[in-house]
Amino acid sequence: RVAGAIEHFASRGAMDIEGFGEQRVQLFQSLGMLGDIADLYTLDVERLRELDGFGDTSIANLQAAIETSKSRPLANLLVGLNIRHLGPSGAEALASHFGHLRRIMDASAEEIASIEGVGQVIAKSVTDWVAVDANRALIDRLDAAGVNLVGPERSAEPQVLEGKAVVVTGTLANYNREQIEAAIKARGGKSPGSVSKKTLAVVVGESPDASKLTKAEELGVPILDEVGFEHLLTTGELPS
Repeated sequence: RVAGAIEHFASRGAMDIEGFGEQRVQLFQSLGMLGDIADLYTLDVERLRELDGFGDTSIANLQAAIETSKSRPLANLLVGLNIRHLGPSGAEALASHFGHLRRIMDASAEEIASIEGVGQVIAKSVTDWVAVDANRALIDRLDAAGVNLVGPERSAEPQVLEGKAVVVTGTLANYNREQIEAAIKARGGKSPGSVSKKTLAVVVGESPDASKLTKAEELGVPILDEVGFEHLLTTGELPS
């Protein structure tokens, strides 16, 4: 169980620490070098030199991978902690909303549940997890080791699209695909790839996806051009 937790923490979807596969984790654990995930950051390098297959290069690579993992985004750390029901999208939502792991730890279940994309089941899992003294001590050790606990900075833009979904299809004159997504997210919104009844608006540029237009028309979702999109970004309101 402990080995599985460490492997999950080091996996690509979490802290992405290369060199901590199943066999190596089990080896280090059997030697008493790994009791939990925080022990990754205090590995006894001198002891590694005594093991077969661990030369200077492999040890240096391992140290570099561990050091690099310290700066992973907060959402990756949250996934790595393996809190029940908390997946990547929920972790992103928590990291963006609170901006620091300590604030998440101090938040009530009601506050966490109110975040778009989280809900009561995840909120209870998170608050139950942080209520355990051993887990809080684990975070303290990760913090002391220099692991990043800070989430993405809040955008200076007014959060006029907070929790709202805007789908963009086709090519816009003044925005490329990355700029479109960044502009929506900077205002608190989401930029999903599909249209649903929760979509606030569909923005249409040149050569749009016909199926998205059809879906928007079927659901009665407003369709905007680029001028309407810029109005939406500025005001958070649909053009009249």
